Amino acid sequence: MQISFETADQPDVHELIAELDAHLYSLYPAENVYALDVSSLAQPNVLFAVARDAGGAPLGCAGIVIGPEYGEVKRMYVRPVARGQGVGRKLLAALETSARAKGCTTLMLETGPTLVEALALYERLGYKYRGPFGDYPADPLSVFMAKALT
Repeated sequence: MQISFETADQPDVHELIAELDAHLYSLYPAENVYALDVSSLAQPNVLFAVARDAGGAPLGCAGIVIGPEYGEVKRMYVRPVARGQGVGRKLLAALETSARAKGCTTLMLETGPTLVEALALYERLGYKYRGPFGDYPADPLSVFMAKALT
């Protein structure tokens, strides 16, 4: 498996994001899905990583939007066939290293309470539960976490 920083505006990455969207919208009402579209992922303050298998097929993706006060993990997704193989862990490690190199000292994220595997991964990687941040409202369908990169 290879992790590389790429643009999200590629047909095979569009498929990953469409799979993620379908999954999220099957679990949560639209007003509780805080997704970035492909054009938002192409902004200069966004780090976007893709995990690919040996043949180049995408296994997963994730991004970090770097703001003035913190970076926010967005669009984290690993295809079901690749889960349990360390793809998510390696994506986040690459993104955290790059965010740290750009001077980012804290990462935040919002996810859903039914995404048990994702929550377990974030906990294992040192993310701590916290309250809402930014423009997110307090909501029972949102879980907020943060990690210091220092």
